[in-house]
Amino acid sequence: MKSILCYGDSITWGYNPADGTRFPFGDRWPGILQAELGESYRVIEESVPGRTTNLDSPYLPDRNGAKSLPLALESHMPIDLFVLMLGTNDLWKPLNLSASDIAASCMSLVWTVRKAMAGPAFGVPEILLIAPQPLGPLSPFMKFYFEGRAAVSRGLAKEYRKAAGITGCHFLDASKYVKSSRVDGVHLDAPEQKKLASAVKKSVLSILGGK
Repeated sequence: MKSILCYGDSITWGYNPADGTRFPFGDRWPGILQAELGESYRVIEESVPGRTTNLDSPYLPDRNGAKSLPLALESHMPIDLFVLMLGTNDLWKPLNLSASDIAASCMSLVWTVRKAMAGPAFGVPEILLIAPQPLGPLSPFMKFYFEGRAAVSRGLAKEYRKAAGITGCHFLDASKYVKSSRVDGVHLDAPEQKKLASAVKKSVLSILGGK
């Protein structure tokens, strides 16, 4: 059985933009991915709303992705594929980060994974870096956090692709498959969860299918 660890924020957690609740497991992209891959794979969700790459959150406690990553890796090892989809919360206004800054933070997480010996036989797992889809028109609530940051969000895919090349990991641009919800401009509606799962499935089979 191949083990896939999905490390992310509220998008991977399954935040429902319609009412702020959590989609059922079978409607979240990791859950859909599990169902489509079948019993030969184990898909593990390790996600929480508000998680940043490697910064302490100005709004929520204990959301620094770099601080929680080592324990997550040890808890779920051996990991065949580590899927990293973070960066949306690094767009928060007070942080004022560029797309390149956020991509560089992702590289630091990739290097942590490479050094952790969390793969099979204490080796290095395969790593898939996903660039989150850009922000859409924001709801009044989401404007508190993301207003004026849409242009930076549109630059993430280009910088993440560079980061994946530098660190030698696989890359997926979510914007080629999904769009942020028209409800809040940040998260994924249920149909988009399915689309993202389908895209990730293709990457998983390409990466692990022959191993």
